[in-house]
Amino acid sequence: MKLDVKTAAIAFGIWWGVLGIFLVGLINLIWPPYGQAWLEMMASIYPGYTATASIGQVIVGSVDGIVCGAICGAIFAGLYNRFAKV
Repeated sequence: MKLDVKTAAIAFGIWWGVLGIFLVGLINLIWPPYGQAWLEMMASIYPGYTATASIGQVIVGSVDGIVCGAICGAIFAGLYNRFAKV
């Protein structure tokens, strides 16, 4: 079975950016202690993201996460296809 690189990139980007950062960031806006350590860890990785409780920072972190997830998804699918010899 061969993985489609573009589809994997989109799926990983959505998973990481939307579910991994956007959702946690929104819940953190409603209930500030939730996920604060996670968001601070993401702030140490992504430039421009500070993990402060604002919708702007949630969007910045989500965009960074979508881009990072898409790159990782494309790399994963490419490596899978290369080693699977399909």
